[in-house]
Amino acid sequence: MPRRLRALVVDDEPLARKSLAILLRADPQIEVAESGSGADAIVQIRADRPELLFLDVQMPELDGFDVLEMLGADLPPAIVFVTAYDQYALRAFEAGALDYLLKPFDDARFERALARARSRIETAGATPGDSRRLQRIAVKHRGGVLFLKPNEIDWIEAADYYACLHVGSKAHLLRRSMAELEKELDPAVFYRIHRSSIVNINRVKSMVLNPEGDYEVVMENETHLRLSRRHRQQLQDRIGLR
Repeated sequence: MPRRLRALVVDDEPLARKSLAILLRADPQIEVAESGSGADAIVQIRADRPELLFLDVQMPELDGFDVLEMLGADLPPAIVFVTAYDQYALRAFEAGALDYLLKPFDDARFERALARARSRIETAGATPGDSRRLQRIAVKHRGGVLFLKPNEIDWIEAADYYACLHVGSKAHLLRRSMAELEKELDPAVFYRIHRSSIVNINRVKSMVLNPEGDYEVVMENETHLRLSRRHRQQLQDRIGLR
């Protein structure tokens, strides 16, 4: 027998939520749970680890984009946005990362979304590696959501209660703490050089002494970042500098 899939439907409108749940329960190989708010969805996803998420875009307090941004390494492998507004759907579909259902949708459109989700889940299940490491990072972008691969990030900067992800010439604010990111990023690639900075080791160009006699890390784009003394020797070992 094929493995049963765990699905979660998140929508603050009970009728819309129930309608999607009924469609999913028509398949005996899918276990369906429901959530009526973004905050509850985050708790439920982290507890139950569903593989498939149907997520409403517009919800009070935390919208669908907020939910993805805050999940971190707990992102389900297959996410389908559900929205009544096509501008959100098109933006959420950026980079081919997500599928979407535009309300009202028919059964055929639902089945196409479900088939695509199954394909993604099968692909994710065949991918080796630590599932607790961040495989992709969801950030709010132009009113939608953008998925970044961790190896695209040059360095990460603390910004109050946020983290600022520097990717080339662009910067993206993420509603996650530096401590959370440090635990979820691959330690073979990312290293914390200061309480306010995490660097992608592959983007480090050199280390230099500044006029005050302290070391700085120089990134490939010539950005200079402060290096804590207690991290200097380990960073030198990691990047092969002596």
